[in-house]
Amino acid sequence: MTTTTPKLSFAEYLKYNDGNDTRYELVNGELIHISLGSGQHEAIIGFITQCFQNEILRLNFDWTAKQMMIGVRSPRAGKWDTSRIPDVVIIPLPQWRELRNREAVIEINEPPPLLVVEVVSESTKTVDYRAKRVEYNALNIPEYWIVDPLINKVTIFTLIDELYEPTEFVGSERILSITFPELKLTVEQVLSVED
Repeated sequence: MTTTTPKLSFAEYLKYNDGNDTRYELVNGELIHISLGSGQHEAIIGFITQCFQNEILRLNFDWTAKQMMIGVRSPRAGKWDTSRIPDVVIIPLPQWRELRNREAVIEINEPPPLLVVEVVSESTKTVDYRAKRVEYNALNIPEYWIVDPLINKVTIFTLIDELYEPTEFVGSERILSITFPELKLTVEQVLSVED
């Protein structure tokens, strides 16, 4: 006998609580557990968030960098909703202040994040490179980073004429960002972080 997990609406997803601190993304109405990832995965996320936050403070931008705290509802067509939780999100501070007073999910009709980052793990590589790329592109997120420690590469997708154009960076190459054009960061620095 097969058991099927009931699908959730977006409203049900926002209220869902299984009694522990497990985080879930909603994908086509199904709860998908977000694994913690390796120590390297978490170290990279923390390092990138800190680099962005330092740059935001240096340039006195009215933005903030948050790691795994903000959901992004996908405009994906279909009967069931999808909501992702990127590893790192850059949004304006006023938008963050609004999210602090409700579920921290950016709705389809709200301004998209300025930049999102996903750090690839063995279990997420297909989703990060394919599904999330399509969803973030459809949301018009101007810049999407895929940091891939499995193949020692950072790919930045930049929104140009409503389509993502990829640029790949490896080794000692400086990562070029439209959101943070003065950022001095190489792939080696990102991938060699230990804690």
